[in-house]
Amino acid sequence: MQNKTFPLLKSLCFSAFLLSLTTAWQVNSAEPKLPLSIIYGGIENNKKTLFMTDEKGIRQVKVGNSPDILAIGYPSVSPNGKHIAFYGKYDKYKTWSIHTADINGKNIKRLTHVKHVWDSAPTWSPDGKSIVFAREYTAEDGTPQEEMWLMNPDGSNKHKIPHLQGRSPEFMPDGRLLFQTIAGPSQIAIANIDGSNIIQLTNDKTKSISPKISPDGKQIAYVANRDGNQEVYIMDIDGTNNKRLTKNSIADWGPVWSLDGSKVLFSSQNVHGFYDIYKVNKDGSNIEKVLKNGSQARSLFHVNSEHLEQQVKQNTAVLIKQ
Repeated sequence: MQNKTFPLLKSLCFSAFLLSLTTAWQVNSAEPKLPLSIIYGGIENNKKTLFMTDEKGIRQVKVGNSPDILAIGYPSVSPNGKHIAFYGKYDKYKTWSIHTADINGKNIKRLTHVKHVWDSAPTWSPDGKSIVFAREYTAEDGTPQEEMWLMNPDGSNKHKIPHLQGRSPEFMPDGRLLFQTIAGPSQIAIANIDGSNIIQLTNDKTKSISPKISPDGKQIAYVANRDGNQEVYIMDIDGTNNKRLTKNSIADWGPVWSLDGSKVLFSSQNVHGFYDIYKVNKDGSNIEKVLKNGSQARSLFHVNSEHLEQQVKQNTAVLIKQ
């Protein structure tokens, strides 16, 4: 007579295994997703691609790239979460142009076309009705030019902002512009959108660059090399209470704020010749690596998070990692 005990035991074990998988899936699916907090440029198949991720780098969503553009970067998301702005390179990297696209990377539109100028760092106004960007080129007399330009999201009504020379423009919540002044060395400044009422916040013999406003509008993150190496700093909106957050042997770049303003994310060069993204508490404690091979990050604290999640889902942006 056959012994039916072993098959029965085997069946029970398999059922228990399936139950454990189901329970584990339910637990994992019940865990809240961290909100998307930054958009950045990463490397995929040796080509620069745009991604969005959360503060811990757990969820990564690919926005997209274009085979017709040599390189893309400096991404920015519109306040309604529907569109991105970024720069792309042409003419063997001699021409940089501003583009927009849907949040999934489709419907790319090239908005600037001037040859042999470098248009970069597009950023959306708080109402989403304007894009400001930096333009660099060499004048006929050989002198370098650093200008800031304003245009509508469809590329119309382009015009240079008078009196403003510099790069890395950033809209503040009150509609003013935060930027770095023209090299020599660059400093951090604020101005009205028409170029009036320029207020310089730093006054160093070394450069201070890449300013980013905090979510509450009260602090500025930036990088400076005043202590012998390019490090991440924060200061109050009036230029006081400067605090150094990093102490690295290599240069740090591109600081951006976390959604709640408690941390600053930044890039540092890695051994592979590209950059990794780190985060640090704004008191300078607890530096952690968030992502490998990422740079040119931009915070999403100004973006309606609910609208952004809906757009990502509806427009089938590609989920790379969950």
